[in-house]
Amino acid sequence: MPVNDKKRAYGAKLSSFIDDYSQALIVTCDNVGSRQMQLIRIALRGIAMVIMGKNTTIRKVIKDYLKKNPEHPIGALTDYMAGNVGLVFTNEDPASIRDKIAAIKKPAPARIGSIAPVDVFVDPGPTGCDPGQTAWFQALNIPTKINKGQIEMISRVHLLKIGDKVGDSQSALLQKLKILPFSYGMKVTHVYSDGAVYSEAALNIKHEDVVARFLSGLATINAASLGLGYPIKSAALHSLNDAYKAILAIGFGTDYKVKQVAAFEAFFAATRLC
Repeated sequence: MPVNDKKRAYGAKLSSFIDDYSQALIVTCDNVGSRQMQLIRIALRGIAMVIMGKNTTIRKVIKDYLKKNPEHPIGALTDYMAGNVGLVFTNEDPASIRDKIAAIKKPAPARIGSIAPVDVFVDPGPTGCDPGQTAWFQALNIPTKINKGQIEMISRVHLLKIGDKVGDSQSALLQKLKILPFSYGMKVTHVYSDGAVYSEAALNIKHEDVVARFLSGLATINAASLGLGYPIKSAALHSLNDAYKAILAIGFGTDYKVKQVAAFEAFFAATRLC
């Protein structure tokens, strides 16, 4: 297929996704292989559509789409099309889509020059290395001893910290110990929903959290309303209760009788509490 035909087909595909879906997850795909991408597509089959492409091409398709649909909010995505990113379109719960994507990870070795995405620890125990390599362990500041003709690490070692650059010695040691410390996969960075773009961290907020925050704020507003004597609708019940208590107090403490107090007086008289 000629290049121009491929671009037109790609543009038509992306435009159809914009028409059909109201939500999209912005994802990064660093160190994600073709087999891993295939597994992700299979896991999302029927609930989401993955589309990758050059940032300039995606921005161009969005720009052309907006010329035909100037009121559509998809333009909010343009500023996020930078780096090795892609889009996962869906009408389902974006948190569940994020979880399905995150579940597909591939273990990977610590290659020389790569940046550690996690802390890497090496636990004590036999290494399988002969005693002639003791100096090599000493260069890494790893305490060892010789046990049954092989080098044995005697304490847990924090070999790499997050953000460290993997050196020759660290990479070689992890290979010798057959440790694959890293794992790579598609990562969700932002979520687009009907024109709004927010961080992936917002997907961790549950419905119960929102309700609790709302009720906490409402309680604060009600307290301010009652304290200032400024009536508002949400505090009306509290104001009525306070007024009713004041009426009961007057009825009990004075000869002025109120109809609503009679039932309480009868109850207290019966229990000899009044």
